[in-house]
Amino acid sequence: MSKLADRAKKLKTDVPAVFLALKEKRTPWYAKIIAAVVVVYALSPIDLIPDFVPVLGYLDDIIILPALIAWCVSCIPDEVLADCRLRAEGMWNDGKPKKWYYAVPFVLIWLGVIALIVIALF
Repeated sequence: MSKLADRAKKLKTDVPAVFLALKEKRTPWYAKIIAAVVVVYALSPIDLIPDFVPVLGYLDDIIILPALIAWCVSCIPDEVLADCRLRAEGMWNDGKPKKWYYAVPFVLIWLGVIALIVIALF
């Protein structure tokens, strides 16, 4: 497997690990702030650069988000991160979350966006 594919696979476990580290008492306060920004940005349907902008639209998905995750991971103590990575691996089943309610925040965000659009139109 290529080095890029290995990094992409690691990124898939690092986002949930960062989320778990956010709730961990052993994580320093500054790492928790960075982790909160990373998790909100990763889960947000709104990008810094909209995807419809040619070439630059996917820049945040390819460069900004992985850079934020790498910065956050570097701020979390190694033993905490290792523990969170182990727990994060158990959250996935064939590339999908094991528990359906992990999708609830996404559904609520989109329902809120649709509600705001409907309110603005009428």
